[in-house]
Parts: sequence; C-alpha cells; structure tokens
Amino acid sequence: MSSALTDLLPHPIVQAPMAGGVSVPRLAAAVSEAGGLGFLAAGYKTADGMYQEIKQLRSLTQRPFGVNLFMPQPEYADPAAVDVYAHQLAGEAAWYETELGDRDSGRDDGYDAKLAVLLDNPVPVVSFHFGVPGADVLESLRRAGTFTLVTATTPDEALAVERAGADAVIAQGVEAGGHQGTHRDNPEAECAGLGVLALVSQIRETVGIPVVAAGGIMRGGQIAAVLAAGAGAAQLGTAFLATHESGANAVHKQALTNPLFTRTELTRAFSGRPARGLVNRFLREHGPYAPAAYPEVHHLTAPLRKKAAASGDAQGMALWAGQGHRQARELPAGQLVEVLAAELEAASTALSAHPKGPTR
Repeated sequence: MSSALTDLLPHPIVQAPMAGGVSVPRLAAAVSEAGGLGFLAAGYKTADGMYQEIKQLRSLTQRPFGVNLFMPQPEYADPAAVDVYAHQLAGEAAWYETELGDRDSGRDDGYDAKLAVLLDNPVPVVSFHFGVPGADVLESLRRAGTFTLVTATTPDEALAVERAGADAVIAQGVEAGGHQGTHRDNPEAECAGLGVLALVSQIRETVGIPVVAAGGIMRGGQIAAVLAAGAGAAQLGTAFLATHESGANAVHKQALTNPLFTRTELTRAFSGRPARGLVNRFLREHGPYAPAAYPEVHHLTAPLRKKAAASGDAQGMALWAGQGHRQARELPAGQLVEVLAAELEAASTALSAHPKGPTR
C-alpha cells in the first residue's frame, strides 16, 4: 500500500460512501476519529448540500475523510421501455397515494458543480463511482492535494482507472451491497461479476496502483483475507449501515438481521442499474421487468421509496445490503472500527503463526 494511502488511515478500514442519507457527517467523523477513513456520499445531493455536509464534518473531526461522486451517465435508455415500466408502477403509486417521479430530473447529478466545490475547497480524498473521470480532472485534484480512488468491477476497468491517473482503485466484488460501480451498464454482463477475492487477485496482477477491496466484508478476518490477496485496505458498507451513527432508516437497519429477509439479489427494480438489496415484495414483483435505464428509473421510483420509508413499509423500500448482511452489528461506528481492527490483528497473528496452513 502506498505511503500516501497509509497516512490517511491508521487502520486499513474504509467506510463505504452510501448515498441516500446513510453516510452522514456524524458517521464519517466517528469512523475517521477511530482510525478508519470515513466517507460522505455526494450522490443525489446538490453541490451546496455536499458543501454543507463537508463543513459539518470538518467541525466534528480533524482526521482525513473522503467524498464520493457519481459520474454523469450516458443517454442509452429506451424511452418506450421506461414508459412500460412506469405503467407497471402505476399500481404502486396508487397504493402509496403519490405520483411517480419525473424521469427527466437530470442525469449528471450536478457533477461539474460538485467538482468545482472540491477544487475550491479541497478534501483529503475523493472517490468516483459509475465510471472513470478524465485525466485532467484527476490531475487537478492531485494538484489540489487530494488522493483519488475510482471503483472498478473488472481487471479491464481497473486498467482504465490506472491509465486515467487515479491514485488507487476500489475493487468492488459482486457481493457488495448497493449499486455495482460498473463503468458501462451492460445488461448482458450483469450476472457475470467476480467475487472480491478473485477480483482483488486479478486486479493486483493487472495494475500497479494500490487496491482497496470492497464487497461483503463484515469481519476483521475477512479484511485479513483481502489484505493477503493483495489489497491495501478494505471498504465496508453494510457493516457500517447498522451502526448508531448511520443515517439509514430504522426499518432498513432492522431488516439486515430480520429473519424475514434471508437473501440478497442484484436488481434494477429501484434505479434501473444493477444494485444489491434484500429481497422484498417490490424487488420480487418488479425486478424481472425493470429496464436498463439509470437514472430514469431512480427518479420514477423516488416518491414510492420515500412514502414506503415514511410508513415503515420494508416491503416497498430499497433495502440495499451486501451478502454478509446477517453479520451486521449494532454498535457505535467508532467501536466497530476498534472491533474490526482487533479481529484483523488476531487473524493476521494466526496467519503468521501458520503461514502454510494447518497441518495434520
């Protein structure tokens, strides 16, 4: 792991940026204060909303932290397919007594305005999801003193990240909760994702920049495994979703370990892009028919998801979660970092004591 990345986090633990109100300043501050790297999620926020959260976070900690941006999306959705899906969702709108959202609410997520804020008021780390920023963007951030990471889900994507000039790559395995950070949404390849251990190993043989592993990681022993596979740090999302400081809806937190929710699936039902969540009624009924249309579907379903959350209806919410969700622990975020670090140390010690594995 590069010294630049090592200097950012005493423990090789990164709190994943979770959009939609989960990665709030108090969560990022608690993680950074405990020796991990806390992250704010700028996705779905305005540039000013992002800036206000950065100011709040800076008032809570002097430790390094990161901000995550969504890359603007190309226009490739089939309008007719979106029309059909909107018709299918009419019953949901009637049930929740609301209107469907405006599918044309924007597709760049205020990217340029957010970049301008981050260049005028640099933060220690910026990461990118859903694609690779231009080399000029990455160079501008580097000149501002910002460390940059970009998500990749394949070795080829990791190579594109390195060629663009990012400081490190986030290797996101298919186990990860929430949206897969594929650079191009290819419906034909959405079930062909690699698990995090295989992905980290292959990316380490493909690029020379540091790798941060992400996907289903819930325990310190799993962090030790991805470090042994060649990662320099691990990024955990679902593990922090259940913490006290997380901004996640209480129903969402409870669902992670609720026996009613036994598994996760990748689905386009809520956003039009593959994202892993707990299987509930909405996902079962609409997932098979949702088109490849992000962010149009995201905008369409936004009022439905909001009303479901407000009424405490877990069956209509986007319950993003990784495959390890059953291992979620309801702890203060700082304490979770400490527990993970202790588990990592114990696993690393055991690995050092038996470098060739158990003997018979």
